[in-house]
Amino acid sequence: MARVLEWVFFLYFASHIPITILFDSQALLPKELYPQALSEIKETYARGAKDALMADPPVWFQGIICVELLLQFPFFFVAAYAFFVGKCKWIRLPVIIYSTHTATTLIPILTQVFFNDFSDSPVPGPATFEERMTLATIYMPYLVIPLLMLFVMVFSDDYKPHLHIKSH
Repeated sequence: MARVLEWVFFLYFASHIPITILFDSQALLPKELYPQALSEIKETYARGAKDALMADPPVWFQGIICVELLLQFPFFFVAAYAFFVGKCKWIRLPVIIYSTHTATTLIPILTQVFFNDFSDSPVPGPATFEERMTLATIYMPYLVIPLLMLFVMVFSDDYKPHLHIKSH
């Protein structure tokens, strides 16, 4: 079971690399950096999913994306490698930090999705319960998988450090 989870975590981090650079970064960086086709994909997604955060990112959301680009993005390569190789105990503390941070950032995002009144928004946001649930489902893996990682890193014997006590 441990190796299956490592593959899930590997796929999570490996898939996050292109998602971050090609799509999430568009919420922060100038449009001129992206090919028109890529901008159109993001706009089509934002319109279809009614993701107002990606369509017209508020400053607080841009702050989250900034941290993703500067701190998390380089870590995605390290973590993908560690989980691809498997049983790398040294990844425990960095993953605890990453997963706690990421799960925490999802609280304001999901609060916005579920409770914000988008009626005066310059871009369409979710209006019905179904639309809110659809959008929340898109963001939910970035809460659930980090929480699963946190649980595994804290409680699994595969990642707990082993203390070697010398006896005299």
